[in-house]
Amino acid sequence: MVQASERVLVYRDGVFEAMLEPGRHSVRKIWRVRRESVDLRVRQLTVSGQEIFTADGVTVRVTAVVRWQVSDPRAFVEYAEAPLDLLHVALQLAVREAVGRRELEELLRPDTRSAISAELPEPVRAEVAGLGITVEDASIRDLALIGELRAALAETALERQRGRAALERARGEAAALRSLANSAKLLDDHPALAALRMIQAASDAGATVVLTPEGFTPPTSR
Repeated sequence: MVQASERVLVYRDGVFEAMLEPGRHSVRKIWRVRRESVDLRVRQLTVSGQEIFTADGVTVRVTAVVRWQVSDPRAFVEYAEAPLDLLHVALQLAVREAVGRRELEELLRPDTRSAISAELPEPVRAEVAGLGITVEDASIRDLALIGELRAALAETALERQRGRAALERARGEAAALRSLANSAKLLDDHPALAALRMIQAASDAGATVVLTPEGFTPPTSR
């Protein structure tokens, strides 16, 4: 029984005889007949932890993935002993080329990962041509610094955040001082406002304010 997601290749005496499509088939089980089942579903291969030198001599660690599927079952079985090993190497070479000709500053830009990912599929397809493989897409999953440079970059980012926080505090203090200066100028220009503000504060505190023709007496506690 051949499933919808596979094809079965039949070899008799080492010679290709037929490719069985999905469904039930009758194949005599004799020692001269060999059957190879090939999965046609989309699969993913990961190349992880590659350490690559950038154009300016910095080492980065890169993880890349490629999505692929078998498009020609016979070529996939007959062309190479280990087609997945060749696909793995093809992705490695493409990643090394794309990352290795860029400097660190460019690699750290937010849009660079997408740019590199867009460059990977074509060279991978070229390397695996004839293997019966269709490369759906390839992309960079992770790109990280290693060793002391990673720690230095983390410290730089931390200092940048501290600087931003200090700047925000300074802006807040400056705004508060401007508000106080404006209030002081307003009270100087309008003395009655100072009296009204004192009365309001005294009332809020539960004190008694006595108004007189001359103005008011200082608040007393209740």
